[in-house]
Amino acid sequence: MTSHDPEVEQLRATVNCAALLERLPPPWQFDRRQSTPHCLKYRRGKGEILIVSHQGRGWWDPRSDAKGDVFDLVQHLSPCLNFGQARKVLREFAGIGPSFPGAIRARHEKISPDIPIAEKWAKRRRLKPGSPVWKYLSEVRHLPASVLQAGRAADILREGPYGSAWFAHHDASRRVAHVEIRGPGYRGALKDGAKLLFRLSLATGTPARFVLAEAPIDALTARVRLMTLHKAKGLEFPHVFLPAWEAGAFPSDYSDRDEERRLAYVALTRGMRRITISHCGFRRGPALPSPFLDDIPETHRVLGWLRDQHRQRATHSPRMDHRDHTTPYRRF
Repeated sequence: MTSHDPEVEQLRATVNCAALLERLPPPWQFDRRQSTPHCLKYRRGKGEILIVSHQGRGWWDPRSDAKGDVFDLVQHLSPCLNFGQARKVLREFAGIGPSFPGAIRARHEKISPDIPIAEKWAKRRRLKPGSPVWKYLSEVRHLPASVLQAGRAADILREGPYGSAWFAHHDASRRVAHVEIRGPGYRGALKDGAKLLFRLSLATGTPARFVLAEAPIDALTARVRLMTLHKAKGLEFPHVFLPAWEAGAFPSDYSDRDEERRLAYVALTRGMRRITISHCGFRRGPALPSPFLDDIPETHRVLGWLRDQHRQRATHSPRMDHRDHTTPYRRF
């Protein structure tokens, strides 16, 4: 397979995830009542739920970390299929749309006229400890309970649909002027808002810090930031962790190797003090380390297992810490 396969890109662009769910046996049932034009909810069996987003080009499972494009969906539904077999399945669905789009769009427009952002905010439930949104913020995004409690008390956090969290921007009169949304597999904002400075005042009433970040959830976290290599361009961090550096994953078998080599350079120049690179020995089959690791000078490497490697202070800046995740590890 070449680094760029036109048919793969065409299938990603022309096959609708909703059409797959409706037609692959056993078919999924469309939940019209709990769907919107941007998030289509499907059910199957007892407790099985999938959400189709991005105009049918993406999907995610609200009860797990599973998500992806049409190729990932086929392999999620039939784990025994490899990439080539998934491609054969998708060829039969190119250009086929779901059965409902006009009806749901008309229904949504009819019953959901333009509502002011402040009114939409007022209709959402306040953040509740133990709820799916609370678990997403605390367990997935790692926001401390104290921050969540402070956000709840200040009423800048509320619960949206499908386990999403709503973050409010207030104007000078404390009226909600903009709402950003983050959730499992989704990021966006309400339309027609005016983004202002996002504020969280603690008991003292005096801001403890000013954080420049892409979104409120990043400002509240301000500890560990998860991002793609593309978004990391121009930024630097004291410690950088680069997982899944395996042949076939990075560089990918389906992408431009030279472009991914440039991304590897971007990744390796983001760290100011230490960079930790990890890879596993088995990921959907036996895995080998990324060939990009050979480009790192030996004098900048500390090789070892996570469990057995003792912490060493860097003598170079930055120092590359290339470790293998195939055994349990402990913090140093």
